[in-house]
Amino acid sequence: MSYDLVVIGTGPGGYVAAIRAAQLGLKVAVVEKRATHGGTCLNVGCIPSKALLHVSALFEEASRAFPGLGIGITPPRIDLKQMMAHKQETIDANVNGVGFLLKKNKIEAFQGVASIPATGAVLVTAADGTTRTLETRAIVIATGSETAALPGVVIDEKTVVTSTGALSLAAVPKELVVIGAGVIGLEIGSIWKRLGAKVTVVEYLDRILPGMDGEVAKQFQRILEKQGFSFHLGSKVTGVELGKKGGATVTLEPAAGGAAQTLSADIVLVAIGRRPNTDGLGLDKAGVVTERGRIVIDDHFRTSVPGIYAIGDVVRGPMLAHKAEDEGVAVAEIIAGKHGHVNYDAIPGIVYTAPEVAAIGRTEEELKEAGIAYKVGKFAFSANGRARAMKHTDGFVKILADAASDRVLGCHIIGPHAGDLIAEVTVLMEFGGSSEDLARTCHAHPTLAEAVKEAALAVDKRAIHM
Repeated sequence: MSYDLVVIGTGPGGYVAAIRAAQLGLKVAVVEKRATHGGTCLNVGCIPSKALLHVSALFEEASRAFPGLGIGITPPRIDLKQMMAHKQETIDANVNGVGFLLKKNKIEAFQGVASIPATGAVLVTAADGTTRTLETRAIVIATGSETAALPGVVIDEKTVVTSTGALSLAAVPKELVVIGAGVIGLEIGSIWKRLGAKVTVVEYLDRILPGMDGEVAKQFQRILEKQGFSFHLGSKVTGVELGKKGGATVTLEPAAGGAAQTLSADIVLVAIGRRPNTDGLGLDKAGVVTERGRIVIDDHFRTSVPGIYAIGDVVRGPMLAHKAEDEGVAVAEIIAGKHGHVNYDAIPGIVYTAPEVAAIGRTEEELKEAGIAYKVGKFAFSANGRARAMKHTDGFVKILADAASDRVLGCHIIGPHAGDLIAEVTVLMEFGGSSEDLARTCHAHPTLAEAVKEAALAVDKRAIHM
């Protein structure tokens, strides 16, 4: 069976690469080890977590915000079984949609575990042990990532869970300990906190959201603490012991050394990061070079072996579904003889909590480290009319612009719908726009987007409403 392209993995990067290649006239096959397409994102990650975040946010609004808005209801209750049914319906709609798109584009799909026995060949081993070899001109590895393990901690997906188990709990935990203060830990912690859990977050570093703008991280931590989160920063977990009657005891100590302490928990979530999912691919045998677990690629997604490419979480850069999608389009175009390209300076990142956090481009810390002179424009949502009407006034928009050219170098938002608001700055940065360009663009009133315009005005110290 011969193809122009075989894509290993049908997560956001893989299925998008396959569809774009098919659009360009290539004969394409995909190999997926799961029973359904969509990878971690659609099956046990981005999509199910957003479904539960949406439900829990509505529950929080009904519980706490409705009285202040003049809405009287009996105390709401959560039907966990129905909530999980909604989650599954959302998953099914998305993964079935991917399957439909593959068929629509005449892409052949094979279910099984893929390996690369030689250049130009993909071996597919089905669940029953049968094998078949797909001959191909090009191979794209898009196998995504999996939860990173914490040494000495055994995950059973019942009491000690990864994000997968944490999105399928049978009951709301009374006490949830989250190990890791990154995006995944804070999002999942938010779900169960809103539904009644006491949430304690343990983080090895001395701050939450590593890699994001420091000012945003500090304000976000204060907001989460007001919501009831507890934090143990600069702390390392040295052990998790299961209780005889359920639950667990988490032992931690200062990262710099010091006396140990313990935390009790019904559920312990391990969310310390993710690692590339490359086991079993036969990369060593094929001669594909890796570095710190990630596949080494050049600027055209080519690995060390001609004809083998890699994208998404298995290569350098942020582990984001939309980054993988853009790489999927680019690698397909390159294989088809066109000029695919990804602008890594214009890839947004979002934390889907309440309020949301969104960022694109450089942080202040990065600009200072690089010695780049910059200007800052900030505008608080407390001065935005729409945010006041919604009673969602926490947070601000911060725009960073080059001091000489005024070109926008970064934007950081904490506030309502930050994940949507970051899009206009993404477009601006994609086209090399300046804060002046954004400041002189008419924004509808009253909208949250006006806060973005006001931040752009503030770069030149001429914000109108603050």
